[in-house]
Amino acid sequence: MESSYPEFMNAKQVAEYLDLNEKKVYALANDGLLPATKVTGKWLFPKALLDKWLLESCHNGVLNDRLLIAGSDDPLLQMIVGDMANKLGSTALIGYTSTGTRQGLSMMSKGHVDMCCIHWGHAEEAALRHPALLQQYSGHRNWVLIHAFERQQGLVVSQEIADCVNNRSIQPQEMLSSRWRWAMRQEGAGSMRALSEWLHTHAFTIEMLTSIGTCNSERELASSIARGEADVGCASQSTAGEFGLGFIPLCTEAFELVIPKNIYFRDLQQKLLHALSDNAIQGKGDQLGGYNFSRSGQQVWSGK
Repeated sequence: MESSYPEFMNAKQVAEYLDLNEKKVYALANDGLLPATKVTGKWLFPKALLDKWLLESCHNGVLNDRLLIAGSDDPLLQMIVGDMANKLGSTALIGYTSTGTRQGLSMMSKGHVDMCCIHWGHAEEAALRHPALLQQYSGHRNWVLIHAFERQQGLVVSQEIADCVNNRSIQPQEMLSSRWRWAMRQEGAGSMRALSEWLHTHAFTIEMLTSIGTCNSERELASSIARGEADVGCASQSTAGEFGLGFIPLCTEAFELVIPKNIYFRDLQQKLLHALSDNAIQGKGDQLGGYNFSRSGQQVWSGK
């Protein structure tokens, strides 16, 4: 039977549909707890997302056999997800797509993913930067931020170039010369933010670099350098370690996980968080290089 409710409902229709007081509908929308948009100047509620919200609210969600992750790329987290997927087999769906920090948060705000990985600047500023970033997205009041680890961010280069930097025959800022070919990440990626801030200290901009193109993951960036298509790119030390490439450190950053509060205690989410404290996993991180697990699993912010 076809529904009598439109694809996009107003607050009065939602109140009738959910059997709520209309003021309660507005309150839930303002708190980011109901899927809604105000792009037209008034609240509109997509019926399809409302139906999904109802299902997600039942018994802590019905999709307990799914964990979809988006946002920033990290080799160690990719290993954790791969190991979980292998052990779970066909009993659950777990996936990790590298989209960059900002696109991952946009997907989270629309309910497309269950977890988002972010990094947005120096570790000592993360306590301010990360919450400020999250608050730019609808639904952030229903999010919690978990510290995964700190990691070294910098320039990934060939081992030959790294040796020249270590021998001081090349200074890191000399990589800004037009003769060096740069592999870039997509707009909104945390590594592009880190690169832009480092360039600013040398009165340089990204547009002034010699770019060979955009890479949609750290692995794609490292692969282009390993194949000789590019000379340098901005990524984590662990990415350089995974490909046997050289690394020039620029800063330490906090890599953190954004999770909706209503699904935080699901089994798959908790398994991933527990894996971050596993000695074997941390040992793999030590082999890749650049990780600090001293605060892994700590809650650092909760939306209000």
